[in-house]
Amino acid sequence: MASPSVAVRRQVERLRDALIAEGDPKQAKALASILDNAEGVQEMAPSRLTISKTSLPGETLSPNTQVPVDRETSTPLAEIIFPRQINDQAPLFGPAITAAIKSLLEEWRDLEALARYDVAPPKTCLIYGAPGTGKTRLATWIAGQLDLPLVVARLDSLVSSFLGTSSRNIGTLFSFANRYRCVLLLDEFDSLAKLRDDPQEVGEIKRVVNALLQNLDSRKDVGLTIGITNHPQLLDSAVWRRFEIQLEVPRPDLAIRQDLTRQFMAPIDAPAAHQRLLAWLTEGATGAEIEALVRTYKRSLAFGGPEKIDLLDVFRHFATLHSGRISDEKKALVFGNQGELLLALHEAQDGKFSTAELAEITGRDKSTVSRQLAAAREKD
Repeated sequence: MASPSVAVRRQVERLRDALIAEGDPKQAKALASILDNAEGVQEMAPSRLTISKTSLPGETLSPNTQVPVDRETSTPLAEIIFPRQINDQAPLFGPAITAAIKSLLEEWRDLEALARYDVAPPKTCLIYGAPGTGKTRLATWIAGQLDLPLVVARLDSLVSSFLGTSSRNIGTLFSFANRYRCVLLLDEFDSLAKLRDDPQEVGEIKRVVNALLQNLDSRKDVGLTIGITNHPQLLDSAVWRRFEIQLEVPRPDLAIRQDLTRQFMAPIDAPAAHQRLLAWLTEGATGAEIEALVRTYKRSLAFGGPEKIDLLDVFRHFATLHSGRISDEKKALVFGNQGELLLALHEAQDGKFSTAELAEITGRDKSTVSRQLAAAREKD
């Protein structure tokens, strides 16, 4: 369902309808959720763009193309990812980010039409945000949608201990990217583009930043360059000005966390209440952290089975092993009195949990949950 054909979608819809007719609403609801999620992804993900190659300067990259290397160590300065190696499934973001990315791709759809108005699509894009929010995956997906190879700079090779070599390596990398039709990705961009006025840095860093600025300018009319950083505050102000697009990727909100939980849960058909709880408890978490929690859940299923799993124990286990990734408020609720946690879930402002859902989460009957809620209210 990542990129379903019409026939596949109709078959899934028929199965959903058959399950409803047979009196199995739970499975039917799960299929309906999958269909809705796939439809949301499809809205963001146009089919891979067909760009007129005559509008793009440069030669065609092939698997046999030799990547540039550091002259002293012979280590590659980049690696190449071809479109066929890139997953077509669109990353999940909120409406604003989704619309911005869609707009960028549409501007690349018809370069010749833009050229008639003497304009071009954005050639530089800086993506920044917390680690684990999907920045690198987004950049890779964009290259795949543009049907262009992705040249990923190896910054560990670019930065050399030899005086002047780092600047030379940057020039060599950009010359290679400018020669071919491709997307150039500068991941961990802050390690190159540090502030030139930082008193802790030596003159070599200033030369590296100057070389980077000059090469960004030389590439502005050639192809798309994407920079990624987890630390935007470290970037030189002159570097910021070189990027036409400056896209901040935020931590996912509740709706996106629920979508991510469903996506990471595959192929397991976990109860909807379990997925909602995992999304609710991961407030402030990144996509990578949510994926780690879902893996913990799936391991518990593998060893204990769906009948024996205690979801709250799973989350306590995760919070113990990843204490820095969970908010103090949510940890206090999970490790505290269960009645208080149930009351917080039952009265949550961002989506209340019903008594039936709480019973499913705790493995108790609804009357027991109702008594726990009443006791928690009296204590409160």
